[in-house]
Amino acid sequence: MTALAGLRILLVEDEAIIAMTAEDMLGSLGCEVVLTAGTLAEAIEAAKRGGFQAAMLDINLNGSASLPVADILKQAGTPFIFTTGYDSSGASPHRDVPLVTKPYQIADLAAALALAIERGG
Repeated sequence: MTALAGLRILLVEDEAIIAMTAEDMLGSLGCEVVLTAGTLAEAIEAAKRGGFQAAMLDINLNGSASLPVADILKQAGTPFIFTTGYDSSGASPHRDVPLVTKPYQIADLAAALALAIERGG
């Protein structure tokens, strides 16, 4: 197990195969994915509802930026990371949030989550 063991995660990812891979990686790190949201509307609802300790947000959800979700999480003080298959420009105005580029490795994911937790929400 890792220092992330037991961490409850909201996973926001619109690509099913990437979401399944991320769920497997997070499980290997000892995390529990409490919900996987594939659309912006689902992600916003989940962010408002809470019930998790950290989140992993794909920046681009079928052409919609996940920034409204990031805003909700930041206001709630919930740590999160961004993932993207593009460049980091989509993360603005949250440039201080750890970013992992796709395809990501488990070590990169673990380091980004640990940094987000260390920094707090």
